[in-house]
Amino acid sequence: MDENIDIPEIITGCKRGRNESFSRLLDIYSSRCYGYFYRLTSSRDVSDELLSELFVKLVEKIKTYRGGSFNGWLFKVMRNVFYDYLRRKFRDGRILERQKEQMAEDFKRERDDDERIDQLQQRLLQLDEVTREVIVLRFYSQLSFKEIARMRGEPIGTVLTRVHRGLKKLRGLME
Repeated sequence: MDENIDIPEIITGCKRGRNESFSRLLDIYSSRCYGYFYRLTSSRDVSDELLSELFVKLVEKIKTYRGGSFNGWLFKVMRNVFYDYLRRKFRDGRILERQKEQMAEDFKRERDDDERIDQLQQRLLQLDEVTREVIVLRFYSQLSFKEIARMRGEPIGTVLTRVHRGLKKLRGLME
């Protein structure tokens, strides 16, 4: 670092909100801070991201600097930025893990549902044609009992009985 740099003056300018002071601070410390982040992450992209976060934090927190070693204060801020990154990474990892588990459960449930649907289709074929038809009309076509009775030209009681007996037989076949 250049001996002619007046860090307290630059910090005072930063506390007063002078953009040129922040630019100067960035020029002085960016390579050291980037090196710190790069050694911890071994990733240029992550180091760039953390460096940007650091300088946003400096703009937000510079007024909390009360003197003493600026390097020590800056190191604490850098460390906090890095630990925030680790916490986010850990939290995101947990979220991704939960999503992966949920997707696996959903896939298993869908596969089980598909198997039950296939099994139901096979069992429906074991019913007589009339019973199969009224069950399909009622539950797959979502027609009312009245509509089915009118369509088939049968009393509603007959349709109700066929559906009831058909479902009972279907349950027995499914078990």
